[in-house]
Amino acid sequence: MSYVVTIDGPAGAGKSTVAKDVASTLGIKYLDTGAIYRAIALILFESEVKPVDDDIMRRALEKISIELRGKSVLVNGFDVSGEIRTPEVDELSSRYSAIPSVRQALLGLQKEQEKHGSIVAEGRDVGSVVFPDAKAKFFLTASPEARAQRRYRERITKGIPADYDEILQAIKERDINDSTRKTSPLTVPDGAIYLDTSDMTEEEAVKFITDKVKEVLSHETE
Repeated sequence: MSYVVTIDGPAGAGKSTVAKDVASTLGIKYLDTGAIYRAIALILFESEVKPVDDDIMRRALEKISIELRGKSVLVNGFDVSGEIRTPEVDELSSRYSAIPSVRQALLGLQKEQEKHGSIVAEGRDVGSVVFPDAKAKFFLTASPEARAQRRYRERITKGIPADYDEILQAIKERDINDSTRKTSPLTVPDGAIYLDTSDMTEEEAVKFITDKVKEVLSHETE
């Protein structure tokens, strides 16, 4: 029996890391929807397509092909996995992902992944829009301060210059943009378990989610 687990939440909540570990623990695939949006934002920006829902945007989207190949993300055949993991592309993703035609273009690509077996999908609307019938849904969050501190440490560890106050401000602005946009705003999906990880370790969050998923699956087989 194949199934879908969704993990939604705001920027910097640690969704990607937790989702990867949950998928690994459960022995199923991980779907990084954020990488898909970052990839399309990067190519649109480099193609000088403004974040406006118009005919220029729609024509540009028709020419873009995105492929998930293992841990790699390919745009029109080119691997952009490294290029999309920067603060600049993160900001671009926030702007372009709010465009209705962008979200619609990528909806099908995300839904197709379910055909290839069980998955853990993370994002900002995977439980509410992409996989509304998922077996188990979670909304992972933390205080803006906790999220800023995690992102600050992550960048410093990678040798990327970082300023905590700037990161905190960017996270607060991203929260406002994501929760107030007209298309697929950030919300707690119906039936999702709300999990505040401000005072939790990554390991504790992973264990909580995997235990809940196993509980749900055990009820399905009874």
